[in-house]
Amino acid sequence: MTADRSVAGRTRARPKPGHAYAEDRATPASVEGWPFPLWIAHRGAGKLAPENTLAAFRVGAGHGYRAFECDVKLSADGVPFLLHDTTLERTSSGHGKASLSSWDALSRLDAGGWHSRAFAGEPPPSLDGIAAYCIRNRFALNIEIKPTPGDEAATGAKVATEVARLWAGQVMPPLLLSSFSPEALRAARAADDRWPRALLLDELHAGWFDEAAALGCVAVVTNHKVMDATVMAQLHDAGLRALVYTVNDEASAQRLLAIGIDGIITDAVDRFSPTERVQA
Repeated sequence: MTADRSVAGRTRARPKPGHAYAEDRATPASVEGWPFPLWIAHRGAGKLAPENTLAAFRVGAGHGYRAFECDVKLSADGVPFLLHDTTLERTSSGHGKASLSSWDALSRLDAGGWHSRAFAGEPPPSLDGIAAYCIRNRFALNIEIKPTPGDEAATGAKVATEVARLWAGQVMPPLLLSSFSPEALRAARAADDRWPRALLLDELHAGWFDEAAALGCVAVVTNHKVMDATVMAQLHDAGLRALVYTVNDEASAQRLLAIGIDGIITDAVDRFSPTERVQA
């Protein structure tokens, strides 16, 4: 999938001036067009591997994916690491609120055994570790800032500053910082405004569009059920991109592809080809 593709014969609107995409080096420079691939692997490889682990990224890559989504929060000592839930029980051998444990303690947990014996002993990765993997392989990364409640501003700011450090001077594909938390996105913007941001929405609440604009977002990522041609046109007319989560069935995928969606986050990395294009 090329970065400057058009959908159904329509030319894409350019991103708003001032929004940066680090296409060449991690001192971001503006480029025309939307640089993310169409298909994005959810939490590494959906449900084929333990979510938010390096093993999952490898499984997703094995199915041809070159763009990934993951959740990042902070340990008690401020280390960004991958985890979706506020607590540890569902996807690790740990217990309790993750933000109360040090990174040293978290890094010793088994984050794979809950999924299957094949992944037993897989550790939770830090953002440092995932960054190294993506940089080596030139993979695109959508980092969902997933703060523990009460840590929104600290998490947003830390993720933005760590991204600047980790990708400094690297030849790299696109990055996107997304969050359901406006506070986290505001903090990320204040800490380092160079990194493109996206507002995540499960529903289209009153004022959602103005909120995304006020946050300086380049994209909005919605639940696929609420995305339609009208919402997409509103975003495209403003120079924003329209992405959706989490699409796992053929009918939903085809509906969204037909209206020209900019990005699809999916668990079904074994069923959807990341090179699939929309037919004009």
